Amino acid sequence: MNAEQTQGHRILVVDDEKRMVRFIRLNLEYDGFQVIPAYSGKEALDQVRNALPDLILLDIMLPDIDGFQILQKIREFSSVPVIMLTAKGEEDDRVRGLEGGADDYVTKPFSPRELVSRVRAVLRRIESTEGSTSTIINVDERLKIDFKRREVWVDNQIVQLRPTEYRLLYHLVQNTGWVLTHEQILTKVWGYEYRDEPHYVRLYINYLRKKIEEDPTKPKYILTERGVGYRFVDFRREHPAT
Repeated sequence: MNAEQTQGHRILVVDDEKRMVRFIRLNLEYDGFQVIPAYSGKEALDQVRNALPDLILLDIMLPDIDGFQILQKIREFSSVPVIMLTAKGEEDDRVRGLEGGADDYVTKPFSPRELVSRVRAVLRRIESTEGSTSTIINVDERLKIDFKRREVWVDNQIVQLRPTEYRLLYHLVQNTGWVLTHEQILTKVWGYEYRDEPHYVRLYINYLRKKIEEDPTKPKYILTERGVGYRFVDFRREHPAT
């Protein structure tokens, strides 16, 4: 993965030290990444939901919520790869982060080369198992999705999706062929606080169907599993090369 291949990858950098964020941003942008800064735990969680980063660099020591707690909350609604940043370098911190769902760790102080190398390595691992996130997905002749550009095409026309609609479609497609329960969708799309609000799912499923389905009353993409949840049609059976 070279600089050209990193174009479009969004990296969320979470650190309360603005000087450190500037340092990381300078080096990542030099290698073609897009950087989204966050200076607190709350801001980080908001950015995970709204910006849909491809990877998170997460500092352990933050003023409002420590990095381990943020990681735990992120893992309740997202599988985005996370690299922990720690100034301690203690084995306990590394083990705790990896057991909590982190994909890697980098100990401060680190060199720009080391940081970029770790970021690329994690992205390669993720994309080797989730290749669809880095290519155009041709569901059928009507529907095309490009998650890299955040574009959805229906009948060769770009369809404008609101952020919540986009997140909903993203998670449905990432779990193509599998049923997502109402609770799973709420946790992934809205966050763990909304696990007991099933009406949000029904409302936004209807919004999304009106925008991508040829006949929203007879959907062929977003299918209802009564009493359980929803699943996105397994288009890979018909288009195995997609």
